[in-house]
Amino acid sequence: MRSKRVEGFTLIEIMIVVIIIAVLASLIVPKVLDRPTQARISVAKANINAISEALELYKFDNDLYPTQDQGLQALVTKPNLDPTPKRWRGYLNKLPKDPWGNEYYYIFPGEHSNYDIYCYVEDKSNDNDENIIGNWDEETENAKQ
Repeated sequence: MRSKRVEGFTLIEIMIVVIIIAVLASLIVPKVLDRPTQARISVAKANINAISEALELYKFDNDLYPTQDQGLQALVTKPNLDPTPKRWRGYLNKLPKDPWGNEYYYIFPGEHSNYDIYCYVEDKSNDNDENIIGNWDEETENAKQ
């Protein structure tokens, strides 16, 4: 009778493989998990660009931007507040919400340009420039081109 030799991995070999997988995971997982936030920021910039283009068409047709009181809703429905636009037409079917489910903010006149459109990244509890995406951002402006 021949003796059967059982082949397999030793505990040390298995531990080395587990350690290698853990090191690789610690390098890769943070980069993969950060992608949803980057995707949401890209969507927010694209929405801000679309709203900006609609505002420019509004101004082209009516010689002025919607007032602060009229807000961005003036792009969807004809404003009743003065100054009422004379050549209004629908500029957006509906106002998009930011990727975190909030309304975009509109300031007229703006601090950075004729008007400011912006949203907060995730929440507005930390009101610093890194957490705000606006039409004045260089990256947002470059996305228009």
